[in-house]
Amino acid sequence: MDEVRLRWCGTAPSATVRGTEPESATVRPLRVDGSPYETYASAVGELARPRLFEDRPCYRLLGVDVEDGGVELSFGPSSYFDTIDTCEAVAHELAEARRVDPAGAPDLPFRTLIGDPCGLSRRPVTVALSALTLRRSARGATFVLHRRDEAKVAHGGGLYQVMPVGVFQPTGPGDVSRVNDFDLWRSLAREYSEEFLGEPEHRGEDSPLDYERWPFYRALTEAREAGAVTAHWLGLGVDALSLVTDILVVVVFEDATYDDLIGNAVSTNAEGQVAGHHRFDEEHVSRVLATYPMQAAGAAVIASAWQHRAVLLPVS
Repeated sequence: MDEVRLRWCGTAPSATVRGTEPESATVRPLRVDGSPYETYASAVGELARPRLFEDRPCYRLLGVDVEDGGVELSFGPSSYFDTIDTCEAVAHELAEARRVDPAGAPDLPFRTLIGDPCGLSRRPVTVALSALTLRRSARGATFVLHRRDEAKVAHGGGLYQVMPVGVFQPTGPGDVSRVNDFDLWRSLAREYSEEFLGEPEHRGEDSPLDYERWPFYRALTEAREAGAVTAHWLGLGVDALSLVTDILVVVVFEDATYDDLIGNAVSTNAEGQVAGHHRFDEEHVSRVLATYPMQAAGAAVIASAWQHRAVLLPVS
């Protein structure tokens, strides 16, 4: 993951599609007075608000450059509801079309308007980090799954996902937090503390988060520097249904380090429930991919990790 470079562009071009267009009208219901909600997020916030639903600043993906084995990702400013207004809306559009006519060819004006799902200028593309966590021991490797609670999250409710997962975003508003948090490893550390240890979300509303004085971050980083934790980039993926975009990551812990840092994981956290430990072998990986209702990013990172297992889990 050290070979992934991040570049801040300062500004972001105006997106062509933002979810307020006439083509999105079918997923923006009418208020009691007959007026339509301005955006999909405004409708969700008023009619079916999940526990975690706040329009916080995010990093918007503007460019991906892969050359000579290295990766450079370019970002600009965005906000969380930009994703809700487009990605969740386009998924809702297809779901409603299939509900009305399960066998017919769906009429999808908003999806048609968006066009290329990998286009980074047509719509605002924010990204999440989806990390498969492997605990490596002499007996093999294991991983955990997370069942996302429909009442708590705005995306992926009722589905299984790898753990941890989080939107790539600063801990607070303003340039100081934006610069301070513009780092994939720091973002992952926050997600580990929140999803595995049940700690409250780290916020930098009044001052930036001091990572070097945070004991968990220091311990996690020292373990990585010592080789007891390794972090690997597998690529970027776009969910074919919702067009949500994820950075696919695998983090491998040696067993003693895992047990010391995150072994006492909570069973329930702010986004759902820990859904047990699974052996990272062909039988269990195949079963999870074939029978579990997985989020696309989770399925993709597990399948890719299994494909590259010899690199991720080299024999000593």
